[in-house]
Amino acid sequence: MTQSAMPPADVAPEAAAPTPVELMDQVARAAAAYYRHFAALAAERGLTLMQGKTLSLLREPRPMRTLADLLACDASNVTGIVDRLEARELVRREVDPADRRIKNVLLTEEGERTVRQIRAELMSSLTGLEQLDEADRVTFQRLLGQVFPG
Repeated sequence: MTQSAMPPADVAPEAAAPTPVELMDQVARAAAAYYRHFAALAAERGLTLMQGKTLSLLREPRPMRTLADLLACDASNVTGIVDRLEARELVRREVDPADRRIKNVLLTEEGERTVRQIRAELMSSLTGLEQLDEADRVTFQRLLGQVFPG
């Protein structure tokens, strides 16, 4: 390249687009960092990571089977998790009015307070999300939905 064809010193060369593997690795690092922090915040409240995740999934009442699917674990594991959360009065079970064979799990007031505290502390440490403007948040949500549909 001749001297006249080189870009000015103050202009950064355009970076190559990351490969799908590089993006996957970055997502994995981000997820690991998120769950390390989430686990630490749950532990401060005497909860395991799975107990904290269970609480966070209960924005609405959910059947035990659905919780097992969302947590990617066996239904018998969810029974133990819910038993321990129920003993701490963070959740309760209710019979589903549409199908009395189904038990829904829902947050108690104390469970809701615990989830709010964990989320608030997570948000205070994830300041990058707060710094995104509205258009970037919409784009980020759309891209996450493309990569992780459902």
